[in-house]
Amino acid sequence: MPLNLLLHLNWLRPRILDIYITRKFLGTFFYAISLLILIVIVFDVSEKVDEFISQKAPLQAIIFDYYLNFIPYFINLFSSLFTFIAVIFFTSKLAARTEIVAILSSGISFQRLLVPYLMSAMFLAGLSIVLSNYVIPITNRGLRDFEMLYLQDRKLNTNQNIHMQIKPGIYAYVESYDARTNKGKKFTLETYRDFRLESKLMADEMAWDSIAQKWELTRYAIRSYSTDSTQSLITGAKLDTAIQMVPGDYVVSREDMKIMTAPQLNDFIEKENLKGSSNVSDFLVEKYGRVAFPLSAIVLTVIGVALSSRKVRGGTGMHLGLGITLAFSYILLMQVTSVFSRFGNLSPLLAVWIPNIFFGVMAIYLLARAPK
Repeated sequence: MPLNLLLHLNWLRPRILDIYITRKFLGTFFYAISLLILIVIVFDVSEKVDEFISQKAPLQAIIFDYYLNFIPYFINLFSSLFTFIAVIFFTSKLAARTEIVAILSSGISFQRLLVPYLMSAMFLAGLSIVLSNYVIPITNRGLRDFEMLYLQDRKLNTNQNIHMQIKPGIYAYVESYDARTNKGKKFTLETYRDFRLESKLMADEMAWDSIAQKWELTRYAIRSYSTDSTQSLITGAKLDTAIQMVPGDYVVSREDMKIMTAPQLNDFIEKENLKGSSNVSDFLVEKYGRVAFPLSAIVLTVIGVALSSRKVRGGTGMHLGLGITLAFSYILLMQVTSVFSRFGNLSPLLAVWIPNIFFGVMAIYLLARAPK
């Protein structure tokens, strides 16, 4: 029975509307995202087939360890974008067939029309939050293990100007550290007691002895400060130390945060804050983004409904063009604010929420101008 006819049955109207829009919304979303994943897999296979063959990767590992773990990441990556596109696509078709007019003419308000859209968007946002915080970090481990074994070596960062608190009163500084060789240059270790500098160890180079599990310092100097303002200086060519640090304390790849579940990420951030690490902002952006980015699906859904519920001359094509432009504007704004957080003084929490706030205001404005 056509929707226009069913809407004349008063007691069935809200229920029919909810089922109809939810089915259209989720059906369009999962159909579109499935097509995208198939296309991405086809292009990825064509790009990496030579490496799979040269590295003799087993077919079972390619399917189950690589592509099966690859799919959740890409579904989540494009979830908000395709939520928006799905809303624009099927709502503009409803408007073109005057079904939106029939719904509003039957006595259902525009606010009531939004309910199934919002319920579907919240379902997709909740699914994305679960994937981001608990499922994808686990699948990323298998994905990264496969890449390290068959595709490429893991890339580590070479950090500069590292400040670290080893434990209360003991602070370390390294001008540069190379993770490939586990060597650092211009190392300093300061010990404080009762807010007074007690000793300062300086070395031109430091290197990790993996056999002895100790740091070896080259061309070192130890300056001690007594309470009566006298100083003593000890210098030498080499010194083995039992400093409570390991190479992993100096370099943490940004890829590591992708394999941390939400509890693990929180624990890591807490430890890095205690050490006074300078790269905490990257991990805070990741933490807050795992909630802010999925919730953008709700904001974009409201914008999509408000834009595409009005019948226009350009039809679906006009709506899709405008919608895709807005979606990519959102992604661009999120990238810009994230960079300001990592390399500027912008709060990580504010950085990831600025796009949602900006587009949330836009959604309220467009909603006020939507057909009633």
